[in-house]
This record gives sequence, C-alpha cells and structure tokens, in this order.
Amino acid sequence: MFTQRAFDRRRFLGTAALSVAAAWIGTRDSVLRLITVEPFRISSASDLASLGRATAWLNSAALTAGDLRGKVVLVDFWTYTCINWLRTLPYVRAWAARYKEHGFVVLGVHTPEFSFEEDIDNVRRSVKEMGIEYPIAIDNDRAIWRGFANHYWPALYFVDAAGDVRAHHFGEGKYEQSETTIRELLTNAGNRIDGERAIVEAHGPELGADWDNLRSPETYVGHQKAANFGSPGGAAMNTPRTYRLPSRLHLNQWALSGEWTVKTEAAVLNVAGGRIAYRFHARDLHLILGPAARGTSVRFRVSIDGQAPGPAHGLDVDEGGNGTVREQRLYQLVRQPKPMVDRTFAIDFLDAGVEAFAFTFG
Repeated sequence: MFTQRAFDRRRFLGTAALSVAAAWIGTRDSVLRLITVEPFRISSASDLASLGRATAWLNSAALTAGDLRGKVVLVDFWTYTCINWLRTLPYVRAWAARYKEHGFVVLGVHTPEFSFEEDIDNVRRSVKEMGIEYPIAIDNDRAIWRGFANHYWPALYFVDAAGDVRAHHFGEGKYEQSETTIRELLTNAGNRIDGERAIVEAHGPELGADWDNLRSPETYVGHQKAANFGSPGGAAMNTPRTYRLPSRLHLNQWALSGEWTVKTEAAVLNVAGGRIAYRFHARDLHLILGPAARGTSVRFRVSIDGQAPGPAHGLDVDEGGNGTVREQRLYQLVRQPKPMVDRTFAIDFLDAGVEAFAFTFG
C-alpha cells in the first residue's frame, strides 16, 4: 500500500534541481522503499488550505491552516488497513505524545483505498482500538490528498510554524531522521527541546517487517488488481463460480476453492466451506477481510503446510488456527519463528459471507 499502487520513480529521480536526499532501503512487498526527506522549503501553506474540504473530523473540531499557524505540524496520510502505515504508527503516536507540549501537532489524514474504508464508523473504531488521540481529517473525496499532490500511503509532510511544508517522507523507515526534523522545526519555532527522544513501543501488526526474509508481495484478491491467481480456468468476474485448487502452488501464487464471486475489490464466499491458499515466504501473513453483511460473523481456520499453526499463529488466530471475522479490517493470521522457508498457507471459512480483499506480508 506504499503507492497508489504503482510507484512513480520518475517523480523523484527527475527532480535533481531540488537536491532531494533519497535512499532505496531493502524491499517492501512488491516495490523498493524510497525514503526522502528534504530539509528546506518544498511547498507552501496552500497545501494546508485543503483541510477545509475534509468530509469529517475525529478527535477534534474542524481545523484550518489558520488554526495551525504557529504550530509545527506533521501531516500523516494513512488508511487503516495499510500494513506499511501500521508499521509507522508506533512512531507517529509516540512523537505526538512526546512533543505535544512544545507546540507540535500530528494531523492524520485518512484517505481510503477500499470502499469500506470510507465508512466513518470503521475508521472511528480503528482510531479507538489503535490508541490514536491526535486529530484525524476524513478525506473520503481525496481533496486533501490532491491538495498535497500526494501519491502514497504512508506519507509524512513536515510543516513549520509559518505553515510551509519543509520536508516530506514516503514509506517506512528513517524514523530517527524524521524525529530529528521535528525537533529542528520546533527549535526553529522558539521551543527548547531538551531530554530524550520519544519512546516507541510496537506490537502485533505494528512491529517492523522482517525485511531480510520478506519475499512475498502485496497481493489483491479482487479482479481489478489481482495477480498470480492459480485456480484452473482463471477467475470469472462478478459471476458465482465453483473454484478448485491446483495440484501445486508456486511461490507467491494463490488460489480459491469453493463457490466464490470475484468482484472488483474482493472475492465473496457464497457457500460455507470455501478456502483460499497462498504459497508465501515471510515472517508475517495478513489478509484484509470483512463480513459481507454488517453485524454478521464468519468463522475460519488457518493452516500452514496442512497443519495447525501452533506457535506460528498470528494475533487474530489461536494455536489451533481458529478465528472469526467480525469487522472489515486487516487480520494477522501468521507470525512464524525462524527459519523462514516457502510455506503454503490456507484459510478455510466455516460460514458463508466473507469478503477477502488483499494479502500483505511482513
């Protein structure tokens, strides 16, 4: 979820005149991670003017560029099922708490990718569960996204006390450098910043990825962006069909079995007993799931190489692989200990009515 989904490398490599400091760091899912921080003015207060077009606000009354004048602001573009953003959240949350008394404001801009992320109740629930206390602008119309000419989840924009965007940072990593930028902007605004840096605690999906062992890409299940689908005969778009698994899955190939309808964003299970299988190589496996009907639940059971996951179970399943889909969100299904090798993941749904959107890994 690092880009819109295609990373536009030219946007950065073609801006040499701006002396952009860029570093390609390892791999994340299907693309390389680009981290950029520019320690000088790159934009103007006109970016913040787009806050007036937010569709709603959480944790705050509506804020304007004028309300934020005199504050150092970190604008954080996010969407709540994005694993790349989730792994940055412990740092952003810690910075918000550490520097609040010095005139620092974190402003989250929730710009949805999937249609269910436009539901403010879903966002409100996630904000509460994730312990987010800073202001959130709901950007369902992508007006703020366009105002900043943004293309990425997650994206950080560092705004000085005069309202100018002085730096930006796309993707994961470079947390120490980002915190240094915050401290420098606060100091330049006349604040005395003494003491230690923010204390960061990460748990569950928020824990940083095991980049050395991550060899599986983010993979969509809906037909609009699906790739590497392995069920014989391919997918039938928007039509109920009974699928079966192939005799063998290759690395990063996935397949369905049972009766599913593959829609634009997700595959919907029509009859209980359906399965999704994926041949993966990573420490963590996540799947964005939800019940097709609000207020319902769907039981499932996870296996790895045909066995219960045991100590390799994720946060949302027990050692026997059992779990329940109750809301539309990212579910952590596997967190396995080393050594990492190619494994076959399967999830069997004991009830009909689940929607499966995308796999992510860590």
